[in-house]
Amino acid sequence: MRMADRFRLMIFLSACLVGGMELPGLAESPAPKGEVLKFTFNKSKVFPGTVRDYSVYIPALYNPAIPACVYVNQDGVQYNAPEVFDQLINAGEMPVTIGVFVNPGRVPASRETALDRFNRSFEYDTLSPAYARFLLDELLPEVESRSASDGRAIHLSKKPEDRAIGGASSGAICAFTVAWERPDAFRRVFSAIGTYVGIHGGNIYPTLVRKTEPKPLRIFLQDGSNDLNINRGDWWMANQELERALVFAGYEVEHRWGEGGHDGKQATEIFPDAMRWLWKGWPASPEAGKGSPQFQALFEPGSRWERVGGDDERGQDVVGLACDQAGAVVYADNVSGRHYRIEPGGEPDDLFVQRAPGSGELAFGPDGSLYMAKAEIPVGLFRFPKDGGEPEETSAEWPRDRNFAFSDLTVDHSGRVYLADYGDPSNRLIRVVDPTKPRREFKISAIEPSGLALAPDQSILYVTDAASHWIWSYIVHDDGSLAHGQKFTHLHVPDSQEDADARGMAVDRDGRLYVGTNLGIQVCDPAGRADCIIPGPAGSVSLLSFGGKERNMIYAVSGGQLYRRPVKGKGVEGLDPPFKPGVPRL
Repeated sequence: MRMADRFRLMIFLSACLVGGMELPGLAESPAPKGEVLKFTFNKSKVFPGTVRDYSVYIPALYNPAIPACVYVNQDGVQYNAPEVFDQLINAGEMPVTIGVFVNPGRVPASRETALDRFNRSFEYDTLSPAYARFLLDELLPEVESRSASDGRAIHLSKKPEDRAIGGASSGAICAFTVAWERPDAFRRVFSAIGTYVGIHGGNIYPTLVRKTEPKPLRIFLQDGSNDLNINRGDWWMANQELERALVFAGYEVEHRWGEGGHDGKQATEIFPDAMRWLWKGWPASPEAGKGSPQFQALFEPGSRWERVGGDDERGQDVVGLACDQAGAVVYADNVSGRHYRIEPGGEPDDLFVQRAPGSGELAFGPDGSLYMAKAEIPVGLFRFPKDGGEPEETSAEWPRDRNFAFSDLTVDHSGRVYLADYGDPSNRLIRVVDPTKPRREFKISAIEPSGLALAPDQSILYVTDAASHWIWSYIVHDDGSLAHGQKFTHLHVPDSQEDADARGMAVDRDGRLYVGTNLGIQVCDPAGRADCIIPGPAGSVSLLSFGGKERNMIYAVSGGQLYRRPVKGKGVEGLDPPFKPGVPRL
């Protein structure tokens, strides 16, 4: 049979399923029908004041003793889904699945003569975890508080491989966002005529997919060449761009392109096949792809984050992180009030029983001394001798009538210390403490300087700005002075935030810059381009350092906890002799 004939036959069979017609090879009697229950939900704290209707489909074959798989669909019941589910579940082509069909919220007006506030675009088009929280913390527990008409309790599986989500238009990008933000909760996505365009920033998804470490998701896309092409974007091209990005990053992705417009005709026709494909291989989970070549150049296949140290009951609050010349890592933990040392390949041991009051950022000098810059009173620069004796303050003669607040420091190969000072909002400074010269200060343009790092050849000082999406770059002269500052690297910012909250940094021998941000680690090439995004174990990352004998382990603080992960690159520290990396591809 020719491919075109096969396709026409497949569409005919799908139409038979949707219409409830008996199919050859299935049972002679129609598939047992599930029931659809209708409810209203008006108790949301994620979207306060909203009221919405939702429906719950319960399959006839559902056994309350076994938690059911879940399919969530935005904009209520679509694609004749209950009838399709009846057929596919009865035929064993998808697992027993409870459908939750939820409409967007609206906030009723305060009087009858006024218009309600319609929340659909805000809830569906926004690239944030808010709607996922609404589903996981509010609506799905609400569904489980209900029961079928025959009294069967509703039990929903919590396993991410047992959950799918879908929708059309803005409901489609909403479904994708839920799985993108919470792959620990949803891993199968059906997207019809998806709105991946410039409404609430959805046009950035193809870029994020290409740059971000792949997630264990399976995605089915549908669109038609006559879809919308308006001031907000071109839906047809946007869906194809997303599909190409998913393929590039190695995702499990399938698509059906047609000639239709912004409607549900083709989606309804292919919905049975889409469900078969999304659930194939169940109960196995979809697998994450290999990622972009840039990602593969950074990490070994299958590498994962590993928790390091800390009392399991009390946790950690890591506030300082540094690597010495041998690759040992030292971190300061506010919970225990101690510094800990991790030998290359080892576990933490006490390094100092006592430390200076308060907390601060850490950096090693070339002589083995450990420096600590403190933002809290007493503010100052402290030095722990190599033998681990009592710390000495190195800034006693600084004027006390000025506001000092040190957010980070780095030490170069000569022992020169660079300090980021954000104490005076109108006068952000880099302070330079030089063993052989008077102390100096250089005004910088960063709103909130929060992290410092030197390039491998120590000719550039990088400064993160926690209050923007920029990393600043300053030329370092031989005498340690700074010149020619400019915005150098554009960082990605989540839609739910106003800035990247960039803080700690680390640099490898190839000149790549690893930056802790609210999206995780953003890896930038020496030319200032953000190439990869590696989510931290708790999402955002604050502090970073390389460590290990070969400095091929990246240590990261995420959610106050310390983690590590092997990398292919090798880190450099300011205490190392300057090393000139290769010229980046421009």
